[in-house]
Amino acid sequence: MRKIVLISCVSKKKNCVAKAEDLYQSALFKGALKYAKAMNADRIYILSALHGLLELHQKIAPYNKTLNTMKAKERKEWSEKVIRQLIEERLDLEQDIFIFLAGKKYREYLAEEIGKVQVPMEGLTIGKQLKFLKENT
Repeated sequence: MRKIVLISCVSKKKNCVAKAEDLYQSALFKGALKYAKAMNADRIYILSALHGLLELHQKIAPYNKTLNTMKAKERKEWSEKVIRQLIEERLDLEQDIFIFLAGKKYREYLAEEIGKVQVPMEGLTIGKQLKFLKENT
């Protein structure tokens, strides 16, 4: 059983091609990444509205897309793509523990397909999420 962390992408990005972990620039994203690394996760991925599942070292260009403005059907299709990518990464959707550092729209359909899900900041406002991340790293 492995510990897998899934962090959602954010709108604030560098304006040039960069490794995924360096592209996203918000305090929330940076705090979530620091928290994920501090918990000694077996794997950390970014949930990208454009690319689906991203490895931290993948180089990508900036983009402007979010699940927050997508219709439910589009989010469902995106989630199906991410599930396929998780399976391609040889992750065990039943036995591995998936820790979501992502908003509801990024996890709603994904969590339905995963056996063991944790959402440590569920229900917290952005300010409280930032406080949680700061206190736990």
